[in-house]
Amino acid sequence: MKFWKQYYYSYLKLFIDFLRPKDQSNYLVASDVLGRVDDVQSFLTQANLSLPENGRLIITQYNALWEPILRLASWLGWREGPIEQNWLALADLKNFAYLAGLEVIRSGTKMLVPIYIPIISSLFNRFLANLWPFSRLGLFHFLVLRKIDDTSRHQSPSLSIIVPARNEAATIEKIVQELPTLGLFTEVIFVEGNSTDNTFTEIQRVTEKYKAMKKIKYAKQEGKGKGDAVRNGFDLATGDILTIYDADMTVPPKEIKKFYDAIVENKGDFINGSRLVYPMQKESMRVLNFLGNKFFSLAFTWILSQPIKDTLCGTKMLWRKDYENIKKNRPFFGDFDPFGDFDLLFGATKLNLKIIDLPVHYRERVYGVTNISRWRHGWLLFRMTWFAMKKLKFR
Repeated sequence: MKFWKQYYYSYLKLFIDFLRPKDQSNYLVASDVLGRVDDVQSFLTQANLSLPENGRLIITQYNALWEPILRLASWLGWREGPIEQNWLALADLKNFAYLAGLEVIRSGTKMLVPIYIPIISSLFNRFLANLWPFSRLGLFHFLVLRKIDDTSRHQSPSLSIIVPARNEAATIEKIVQELPTLGLFTEVIFVEGNSTDNTFTEIQRVTEKYKAMKKIKYAKQEGKGKGDAVRNGFDLATGDILTIYDADMTVPPKEIKKFYDAIVENKGDFINGSRLVYPMQKESMRVLNFLGNKFFSLAFTWILSQPIKDTLCGTKMLWRKDYENIKKNRPFFGDFDPFGDFDLLFGATKLNLKIIDLPVHYRERVYGVTNISRWRHGWLLFRMTWFAMKKLKFR
């Protein structure tokens, strides 16, 4: 029995440590306690009241489907008990959380083999436990919860819009003209990425022309890739909220306000644009790109344990303080992503941020050609999918 408990609690501790980022003190953990609580809703309501702003509650609770096996273990002397507990399915835990004013960010079931058997335990607990139908049969359920709060965190938070721009000279002035001004202030930060046209001189011209009306900054990228450009822009930003807007203007600039409203009203911590809802203009996305996006949508929804319809939409928004935590935790993943989308999505998932899809209208680009290589970048996306599975799913 001691050997069993040793392995089980060691596994449980490692998994909770994975769910709870380092240097995050705003977490509460209720591990294997709800089965013995007389009033689960009241317990969770009190936990909610104890959570600090932006806090998270982690719950683990054994899966009642295992009750016959656990009773047999007790009869064999491998487990203390039997102990009568509340019969809590994962759906019950989610319902109690909702009633207590808590929202599910991530949930699932873990651990198929609760004793240590060389090779077998690792194979079943790290891999098979994440694959259907075994993913429904784990020994314990887990949930990561946050407060449900539809009040604004700030009355009028400021906004920084980062615009990576490579060979997009014809759209620069239209971007400045059409992006909305929101919050205490809105700053537009262009990061020019080694263009072969006159994009950089156009940014300088437009900045000078609109300096009395708009808050504009610009920088010339020293590294390569959109991800590097986005990180450069984020480092220059001073707004409370950070967003990315692609310089090809395939997303209408006015839709930035929808992102702003969603994050200020606390609908989510990370607002992710989705191009795969509204009808697209004829030439806005090639068929193979569309099918690839559909595939990666399904893959990343499974890997991140949150619904993600479009992983590569260039429009994303998050709080600057959350980005700073993503940046601090970046060594967990390493510098692997030239696009920047996955660096942010993986980082947000690791920090248990609530990711919400926001559908956008997607148009044809009106100038230049895409900077994405269908086959080379497609292969890179497959590699990143495998990378994410190892880092986030197969734990």
